Amino acid sequence: MPGMASHDVLVRGGGAVGLAAALALSRLGLEVALLEAAPGGAGPAPTGEDVRAYALNRASVDLLASLKAWDAIDPADRTPVHDMRVEGDAPGAVLEFSAWAQAEPELAWIVGAAALEDALRAAVRFAPRVTRVTAPVPAALTVLAEGKDSASRAALGARMVRHPYGQRAIAARLQASLPHAGRARQWFRSPDVLALLPTDRPRAGHGLALVWSLPEDRASELLALPPAAFEAALADASGGAAGTLTLAGPRAAWPLSIGRAEPLHGPGWVLVGDAAHVVHPLAGQGLNLGLADVASLAAVLAAREGWRPLGDERLLARHARAREGPVRAMGLVTDGLLHLFSSRAPLARELRNRGLGLVNRLPPVKQLLAQRAIGGAR
Repeated sequence: MPGMASHDVLVRGGGAVGLAAALALSRLGLEVALLEAAPGGAGPAPTGEDVRAYALNRASVDLLASLKAWDAIDPADRTPVHDMRVEGDAPGAVLEFSAWAQAEPELAWIVGAAALEDALRAAVRFAPRVTRVTAPVPAALTVLAEGKDSASRAALGARMVRHPYGQRAIAARLQASLPHAGRARQWFRSPDVLALLPTDRPRAGHGLALVWSLPEDRASELLALPPAAFEAALADASGGAAGTLTLAGPRAAWPLSIGRAEPLHGPGWVLVGDAAHVVHPLAGQGLNLGLADVASLAAVLAAREGWRPLGDERLLARHARAREGPVRAMGLVTDGLLHLFSSRAPLARELRNRGLGLVNRLPPVKQLLAQRAIGGAR
């Protein structure tokens, strides 16, 4: 019963979303218990060096700043993206975005996963209303942020309906011979999606974070290659646009899918982040969606009626309704783009490449797309 709870909120999950949730809810004056578990979310569970990187939009950065975590990240681990170039699989199929054209200081920030989580954990250590626990404790509200492979989601009466893409994402840190100049690059070349994101590690101005989505068989082949052969395959895929690329650490990989949990909430519990929804990483919006979940839940709880308990289903339904549209829209966009650009049909190839070139010549459409990406999937 809520009246018997030893804490107001129990947050289950020690990844970026769970840590942010614990901090955000504690700032409302709530007593929060944090049960950290293996993230199991947006990527591989870190074993050794964590090579993952996140592309954060303005909304996510604003949330992290309010939680006193953003400024705690080493500047070498947060790199602004000033320009972005997207290429299709035909000559001239190019779409370019510029922060200058949007009158913005940057389009996004690339942040190392380990650096972000370290900063959030440091903030948790100084949060007087957050208590780390090693086992579940009674609470009026349980926030489940354990990631897409959550082991306790089913016990709450929810299940994740997931559809595999038959692809894996390969992540690695690279060093380039040419300076990145704050430019992110992405190639949609059926059936691969290759992204090179600017970072200042391992070498300032010449670091890149790789996210390469490929069919399972091809991903396995690339992962089995020695470093020199992998680098040669990467040079072929990128056409040398970023210079000579060399591996600066290990490679990691994880399977890709799209999915959404049902239901998202119940009496005394709510799902957030990858425990609630999973999208393809081609738009780099997975963590942004999870952090937007945190901001939404905190706003709903802050505005609740004084007589309404934290775990009230009608209260939690307000949060679920607020997130329904943005999450569903991002799922449709990423899924649609993936199928369009992975199709080998001649008509699909012509449409997608003509579409990139057409949008690139329509400044109002480009501006709309860029503003949605910068502002975030709210």
